[in-house]
Amino acid sequence: MKALQLTASASLIALIFLCLAWELWLAPMRPGGSWLVLKALPLLAPLMGILKGRRYTYQWAPMLVLAYFSEGVMRAWSERGLSQVLASAEIALSVVFFFAAIYYAKFSAPSRRQA
Repeated sequence: MKALQLTASASLIALIFLCLAWELWLAPMRPGGSWLVLKALPLLAPLMGILKGRRYTYQWAPMLVLAYFSEGVMRAWSERGLSQVLASAEIALSVVFFFAAIYYAKFSAPSRRQA
């Protein structure tokens, strides 16, 4: 279970940094950065709960990450070059977080811990 928590934490932090780097330096929508960098802010909401292993956060945070998966799919399909690569990384990180979080929530259920 610790491996799932570590995987979820690492993928969430990596997704935050990817969103920041993508929209500020690597391939912003406008030269010099864009306001789209604010898309990283919602990912900060579950960060402390994920790092502390709070089961409730692991239950709702995967639904939040689906928005980033959707954005990654749309941008991977519609853009070319570095943006397409970054979108593919966003897809991968969101999928890793999603599955690590839902399996952590599943295996940390009180009924499973007693068994």
